[in-house]
Amino acid sequence: MPGDVRLDGVGFVHANGHRALKGVSLELAHGERVAVIGPSGAGKTTLVRVLGTSLRPTEGRIEIDGVDPWQLGAGGLRRLRARIGVVHQSAPIPPRLRVVTAVLAGRLGAWPTWKGLVSLLVPSDAEGAREALARLDLGDRVFDRCDRLSGGQLQRVGIARVLYQRPDYLLADEPVSALDPTLADQSVGALVEASASGGATLVASLHAVDLALKWFPRTIGMKAGAIVFDRPTVAVSRAMLHELYATEGRVLPEQGVEPIADLRSDNVVALARPGCQ
Repeated sequence: MPGDVRLDGVGFVHANGHRALKGVSLELAHGERVAVIGPSGAGKTTLVRVLGTSLRPTEGRIEIDGVDPWQLGAGGLRRLRARIGVVHQSAPIPPRLRVVTAVLAGRLGAWPTWKGLVSLLVPSDAEGAREALARLDLGDRVFDRCDRLSGGQLQRVGIARVLYQRPDYLLADEPVSALDPTLADQSVGALVEASASGGATLVASLHAVDLALKWFPRTIGMKAGAIVFDRPTVAVSRAMLHELYATEGRVLPEQGVEPIADLRSDNVVALARPGCQ
């Protein structure tokens, strides 16, 4: 089972001197589902990468299960990373790979080396891969090559890989940017369902504010590398959102799932949703 995650004064400065995170402190309870929103350059992707241990903070401390990942040995860090599933905005999938192999790769960290190598030649669980793909309307593409898929289909293959992995920590960085509103809503719903059914902690960086408000009980707003607000979604107001996106003309980016302007309350933008109870 996943444990708590804690960030205490975390900062990150890129090699070129750009500061991407500034004094970020937050706690995530195990099984919690959190959306991270904010304008371009807010630091959302960097935060997800720090949580996924692909970036080491230049300042502050991160703890997962009460342990600083960067104090673990190579073996311990590898085992921790095998429990973390990451959905990327552009799925890092070799184009000549078959879809079934790309999905089964989600379990490579948990499989012995021999099983992973054999699975490259003869898929060991094609039906399991098909089931994960079917949740995203791709069940009929299981044996296609990835270079025959569109960008949106590849993004859904990346989600299916994490669904198949069944990680303790599920991180998603703009996971539906290439999808139309219906598929975006379905795909975020699949991630939320996987988190709820498996008890996984879910953190999703989302461009579309309406998806965040619909599916997540907690919303974190970021700007210029810092957390501007961290609240239950039902307590996030239109005024807070417009201030967050002030540098973008106060225009709220939406997927088109449910226009924010159509919500009932003039003061509070979030209503009860299937994933926001």
